[in-house]
Amino acid sequence: MDNRTNLDDYLAGLGISDADESELPPPAPDALTGTPTLEAAAEDPRSTLEAFLRGLLGRIDPDLQVNVTQADDALEAEITGENAAKLAGRDGRTLGAIEVLAYTVLAKQEGRGNLRVRVDIGGYRKRQAEALSKLAERLAVQVAKSGEPHELQPMPASERRVIHIALKEHPDVMSESIGEGNARRLIIKPRHG
Repeated sequence: MDNRTNLDDYLAGLGISDADESELPPPAPDALTGTPTLEAAAEDPRSTLEAFLRGLLGRIDPDLQVNVTQADDALEAEITGENAAKLAGRDGRTLGAIEVLAYTVLAKQEGRGNLRVRVDIGGYRKRQAEALSKLAERLAVQVAKSGEPHELQPMPASERRVIHIALKEHPDVMSESIGEGNARRLIIKPRHG
């Protein structure tokens, strides 16, 4: 069993380390116009996140682009390019892993564990949110008609949040999260009174 617990150890295990920086592909043309390196970006979380993602994407597919914006409660990164949709992975698993790595790097580099990070690749999250909103509406009609609650399969907090928001103002039903950890799921039930 692998006992590595440090992000640097994981990256080294993947063949990525500080010593590898000289082997990185050349920066994308827009990076030459002033996009800071990870070390130079240390004072600004947005620049740190952008520098990390550019470095990661340079190893995966140099034709991918990243745009990082500051939202009210999080940093949001949009990865685009011809092959971006493939990078999301099956059921968004690769996207989720990139998001966890980006958050970890930001927390380590910036000491900002309180700042949320949201990454979208090729519009995957947007399409997923639209599909979940449609599902929420269909289930709301079903629950309102039958008067019986409907329990969904366990899902990540970000997906539960989309459904909660979609049903927040619904006159006939309400949503509630139940369970713990990976088993946390959402239940849609009739709104009483």
